[in-house]
Parts: sequence; C-alpha cells; structure tokens
Amino acid sequence: MLYLDNSSTTPVYPEVLEAMLPYFLEEFGNPSSKYYSLAENSKNAVEQAREQLSKFFNCSSSELYFTSGATESNNWILKSVSSSLPDHQFITTVAEHSSNLEIAKYLSEQLKIHVEYLTVDQFGRINFSELESLLKKRPTSLVSIIWGNNELGSLNDIQRASELSAQYGALFHTDATHVVGKMKINLSELTNVHFLSASAHKFNGPKGIGVAYVQKDEDGIPRKLTPLIHGGGQEQGVRGGTLAVPLIVGMGKAAEMHQASLSKNIQKLQKLEHQLVQLLSQKFGSNIRFNSDHTDKVPGIVNVQFIGINNEVLVKQLAPIMAVSTGSACSSSKPSHVLQAIGLSLEEVRSSVRFSLSHQTNCEKLEIFKHL
Repeated sequence: MLYLDNSSTTPVYPEVLEAMLPYFLEEFGNPSSKYYSLAENSKNAVEQAREQLSKFFNCSSSELYFTSGATESNNWILKSVSSSLPDHQFITTVAEHSSNLEIAKYLSEQLKIHVEYLTVDQFGRINFSELESLLKKRPTSLVSIIWGNNELGSLNDIQRASELSAQYGALFHTDATHVVGKMKINLSELTNVHFLSASAHKFNGPKGIGVAYVQKDEDGIPRKLTPLIHGGGQEQGVRGGTLAVPLIVGMGKAAEMHQASLSKNIQKLQKLEHQLVQLLSQKFGSNIRFNSDHTDKVPGIVNVQFIGINNEVLVKQLAPIMAVSTGSACSSSKPSHVLQAIGLSLEEVRSSVRFSLSHQTNCEKLEIFKHL
C-alpha cells in the first residue's frame, strides 16, 4: 500500500525504535528516583533527549518541557497564559487545529475571556492588517497562530506576526506541529515567539510524546505557567507525572536524525510534491482543483478537490492500495472547518482529499496514479 497520510502520523524510524528499546527493558529506572544507576541512567537519557531537541530548535534545553503531544502543549500554554490575564483578549485564527479552536471555545464560554478569530485568505493565511486592527482594540494576553496548516500546507509568516504582536505587548504562540522536520526552525532568531508546540509522531518519532517550548523572560527567568497536570514536581514543577523515558528518548533521536538530513529531506519532499501535482494534473485535468497553494508552504501537503466525487467514497475505494485522508485525523467526523474557512462550499469540502507525503515516499510508487 502507498502511504500518503503522513500529516496524520509517520512511521517510526528503525533507529528511533532501537534507541527506545533499552528503556523499556533493562534501563527501566524512574528518572525522578535518586542515586542508583537505573534512575541516573534514565535521568541522563531524558536530559540527552532534551539537548537533542534544543539543538534541533536552536533554543535552551531548559526552555523545553515534555508533554504527551502538541494537543497537551496547546492546552497548557493557551489556558495558562489567557487565564492569567482574564481581562485581556485572546487572538487566534479560524483555520487552527481543532485542539486550539476547542480551547478558544472553552476560554470564551467557561472563563468568559474575550476571544477574537482572524479570518484567512483562500490558502489559509492570515491578514496582517486585520491582526493589527484587533491588537489595537484592546489589551491582548496571547496571540496563537498556526505555523504550517495541517490540511493545506500554507505557511503563515510567524516572524512578522510575532513581531507585530510584541509591538502591542502580546505574547505569541505557534502550533508548529506540521513544520517540524519539514523546514528549519531557529528559535534563537524568532525572539518574539514565546511559545511553541510540537508532536514527535509527525517527524518519525513515537506517538504519545510532544514538547512545549516556553521562552524565558527578558531577565532569563523561566516563565511560570500554571500546571495543566499537578503532581510530583517533574518538568521543573510544571508538568506532573512519571516521565515516559522511552518515548522521550525516541523523540530526541528522531530530532537528531531529522536535523542531520533536513536539507536533503526538504529537497526530496519538494521533488515528490512536484511529481504528484504533475501526475494528478495529467490524469484528471479539469476534473480536479487544487486547494493548496504551490509556493510558500510546507513541502509535501497537497489538498485536491475531485469535482463531483464524494471524498469519503473515494478514500474508501482507494484504501486497499493507498492511504489518504479527507483532512485532519483529529476531526475526521466533521466537514473540514479549514476548507470552509477559505471559502469552499460544503459540496467542495466534501469533494476534497489531502495527500501528505514523506521524504521516505518512493518516487516510482507514485506512478500508481497513472493507472487509477
């Protein structure tokens, strides 16, 4: 089967699995225990993974906190920052991942925080005049804008958005889940990005582990966010619970491997995307329409309308030979809010399919599209 649903999840690298296995078996110590070798070995492995990730993101290792994934990271950051300034507004976009939109709904309905939603253009990108207009209206605690859209692949200009937010005294968060491993991230240069979320399973690491980047304040002091999970003081006292050492080790190894081959992987993804677009255009011609832009995007994500064909039926028919999706796996039971946000009708949304490639995708296997 040709696997083209890498935006949902990616296969674990064999080397990642190999790195994880000892911490399931002989190196099973709790890193919060003291003195004996099993505990110390686990603690050292966790800190090594944190260092691997800090090099990957180019930030301080003490600014990285392990979570269960980007959804938890989003929840922790958005709820903590917004609730700390309940008289300030929270700004996000209509094209965020569903976890962010559900958090925004919670902030508005349960905590009575004023929430504003930025509209997006036909490719899912924000309008900076609209952002500035909202920032001028009232004090803002936090702006949260997705970096690379998970359904369209479109990139938002995070540097510009974060700098504009800073001008009005707002902190800035980005969900970077779908750009990690597909473009270079240099947090030391993005000085106005205060928070970032990511998941390991999107870049060939294990499921169930993610990271939250929490930038230190202007004085170099760690920002103290309210814990989402209270417990035994793990993760500098802000995320309770015994650390999932094998998963953390796997995430660190995946980051190290992607860092070593990032440029090559990006080039491969761009080549594969070009090939896929050509094959689809040649095979289906005017019977398809591309929802994704062809530039300024995450390489490897292609969203296509198959005019007059129900996407659920198409995905089901393709399932024996090809894995694709109708959109985000986290909201698969609903028509895509992202595609509706860019102006598509429900009929057009229900004709759209997302193909998401990997640098591991075989060029020759894509030729299957000639025979559909």
